[in-house]
Amino acid sequence: PPASPAPPAPAGEDPILAGLSRDAAGYLSDPQQWSEDIARALARSVGIPELSEAHWKAIRFAREEYLSTGVSPNIRRITKGSGVDTRTLYALFPKSPGKAVALCAGIPKPAGCI
Repeated sequence: PPASPAPPAPAGEDPILAGLSRDAAGYLSDPQQWSEDIARALARSVGIPELSEAHWKAIRFAREEYLSTGVSPNIRRITKGSGVDTRTLYALFPKSPGKAVALCAGIPKPAGCI
């Protein structure tokens, strides 16, 4: 039989995110599902309409750090490793930078983030 189509996205959800395995908070359950298009859709889901090069620096650093260590970096690690200072990080990811960077990077929420 033909493969069944993915279920429709809930109202207001980006269709790119439909069918992805995510936890209750919206983080990807499997970081291998991630792509840059998914990062953009996740960013839009938390009120970030577009990702600038500075956003990508933080996201790529966090993702590489997680993939090499198995630990999602906290804000301090992100600022030191990505070259994006704390003030800029808060401007780019206003509500909760550590959580938002991890979400967009397709990695688990950093330990210690509420």
